[in-house]
Amino acid sequence: MKHVRPSVLIAVLALALVSVASAAEPAHFTYSPQPPGSIVQSQVVYLAGQAMSSQWRGVLSKKLLGTSAGMSFYQWYVSIYQIDGNTYHLKYQSPANGGPLDKVEKANDATMWFPSQSGSIVGAAQLMGPGVEQLVVATHQIGADCGSADLTVFSYNPKTQKVVPAVTLQNGCDLSAKIVHGTNGNDSLALSGPYYGPHAAMCCPTKPKATATLKYTGGKWVETPNYYKFFPNAFPH
Repeated sequence: MKHVRPSVLIAVLALALVSVASAAEPAHFTYSPQPPGSIVQSQVVYLAGQAMSSQWRGVLSKKLLGTSAGMSFYQWYVSIYQIDGNTYHLKYQSPANGGPLDKVEKANDATMWFPSQSGSIVGAAQLMGPGVEQLVVATHQIGADCGSADLTVFSYNPKTQKVVPAVTLQNGCDLSAKIVHGTNGNDSLALSGPYYGPHAAMCCPTKPKATATLKYTGGKWVETPNYYKFFPNAFPH
């Protein structure tokens, strides 16, 4: 029998494990209820651990409210589902269950709706420890000026069996994040956006292109440097 190098065997086993994990989701699944409007983005996330019964999906969707002067206005939604058999059941939805999105309202004197919204799912990350993931979502709302940007880290509370915000970050105009994967589930978020000092106007950030890192360590969230407002276990709205 031909000898197989340990490194090759480990690589083959790792690939097999990935294949098994990917195959765990049913080939054909449904949502109950269906996400409102059209689906923009979808992300598998293991909010309660690496098991089939712990598989969830974060879904970003938008529903057309109307058009005016060549512009289209949408209500955006963040929906979080848990799988049961071949069906994902809704467990949390914004704005119905709270932030980060507001309910879009029609202006009194015009065929326009505010705030203008957009968003993206940044991804799934093991920010709070190994084996359990959190869902990271970026949203942006404009009512005036350049608006407000939120980054929300959603987690699952096994005691209450509810989806909750582990932390929310908020900044004027813009705030984006990238997941930095560490070892043994020690992931972090690389943040970027303008930094506004205590007396800076929205037009004139103190530092137009600032960067920071957000980590969960010692049972609390730590941002370095402390450029962006963050709210543990809460939405700022």
